[in-house]
Amino acid sequence: MTQAARWTQDGERSQEWLMRLMLWISLAAGRRAGRVVLHGIALYFTLFAPKAARASRDYLTRVLGRAPRWRERYRHVLCFASTIHDRVFLLTGRGAQLRVTVRGAEALHAALADGQGALLMGAHLGSFEVLRTMGRERGGLAVAMAMYEDNARKLNATLAVLAPEAQQDVIALGRMDAMLTVRDRLAAGCLVGLLADRSLADADACTRLPLLGADAAFPDGPWRLAAMLQRPVFFMAGLYLGGNRYEIRFEPLADLRATPRAERPAAMAAAQQAYVQAVERALRDSPYNWFNFYDFWQ
Repeated sequence: MTQAARWTQDGERSQEWLMRLMLWISLAAGRRAGRVVLHGIALYFTLFAPKAARASRDYLTRVLGRAPRWRERYRHVLCFASTIHDRVFLLTGRGAQLRVTVRGAEALHAALADGQGALLMGAHLGSFEVLRTMGRERGGLAVAMAMYEDNARKLNATLAVLAPEAQQDVIALGRMDAMLTVRDRLAAGCLVGLLADRSLADADACTRLPLLGADAAFPDGPWRLAAMLQRPVFFMAGLYLGGNRYEIRFEPLADLRATPRAERPAAMAAAQQAYVQAVERALRDSPYNWFNFYDFWQ
């Protein structure tokens, strides 16, 4: 089993516990009171999650160019916990208290002018939930997430308690009809997001590309899917900026609508490289939003 798959299982358990606790506190006392408790939770994980702490130190050393201070390691965990906490409010229709700015929306709307959707390539970087919720509420955009459902089964069960309708926005990969479902959602004008930074199985084909000064493995599957669907592809991120502030950013990576079949492999390789570069820019801008708490450069 890959380290990414192990972290997926460990992270699923911790997120379920954290989500249930924050659900109880936040809905009873509000976001401000919930954030007071959140600081204690972040302190606990900073002190008593050694594997995640080692990965955090390694990552922060790469992105900051020096060994991180203890306060910076704590801030990294707090950023992660904050995005999970805010899911409570986003999924229960209380996201109005969050201040969200958007970068790159013009290019995205231009790509949707033909009435069909686009693929959004994200990472375990910031909050996808703020993108999905704000896209629906402020932009009138339907946003679905294509993911391996079994890897988030417990978390999805928790989210179903918060907002049962949110489960309709998940397209389960690994099923026979997954690609047809993605194709149909795109044809209906939906944005479909995939997380393209983490391989979940040893057999997954990957390409090693430089990120923060060293090569890391990025799965090829999302890009093969994009090549078959022939739709515009954008980088996406919902970056947490502290307090109640988020920034949603979109960057165009590729447009395969007129790409001949013979040229698609090269086009997708270029798009994957552009994606990794976009991830690195986001990390340089908001270094505490990286949520791969395992040895990503293994």
